[in-house]
Amino acid sequence: MTDLPSAAHRVAADYPDVWDAFTALGAACGEAGPLDAKTRHLVKLAIAIAGRSEGATHSRVRRALADGVTAEELRHVAMLVAPTLGLQAAVAGLTWIDDVVQNSPVGTN
Repeated sequence: MTDLPSAAHRVAADYPDVWDAFTALGAACGEAGPLDAKTRHLVKLAIAIAGRSEGATHSRVRRALADGVTAEELRHVAMLVAPTLGLQAAVAGLTWIDDVVQNSPVGTN
């Protein structure tokens, strides 16, 4: 729990039962199908960008980098957003990805 952003950390600390249920749901959803961990990271990143959620994008990039997904792969996801949601969404995604990549010791690839 110590690696959570401050707002999420507060929710986890103040509402531990809710946080535990939320994280259990995430784990169950992740294991509910045949996608491997890397693919799940990339899909969830696309969803975060499409949802225009900077915080979710940052979180997903941190997790993906920690699990070995490359910055190049993450940036490719942002570019795949462009034909469907437009260049503005892709640029926003790239910006949010680079916010994390540029400040991550594993994100320099």
